Amino acid sequence: MKDRGLRTFITVLAGLAVIYFGATGHRSSGGEGDGISGGVVLLALLASALAWNLTKPGPAK
Repeated sequence: MKDRGLRTFITVLAGLAVIYFGATGHRSSGGEGDGISGGVVLLALLASALAWNLTKPGPAK
């Protein structure tokens, strides 16, 4: 992908998706301490880094 804006959008979207699904799964368990845990934040950062790495442009031909 050559468009850095699209690359950034995909990266942010991947992180937010992990946070969303992590938070909704956490809330449905009915435990104390609503919100997201540190593990979910770490997974979101890893997902964002993976998306950033996978969408980097290849070598120019």
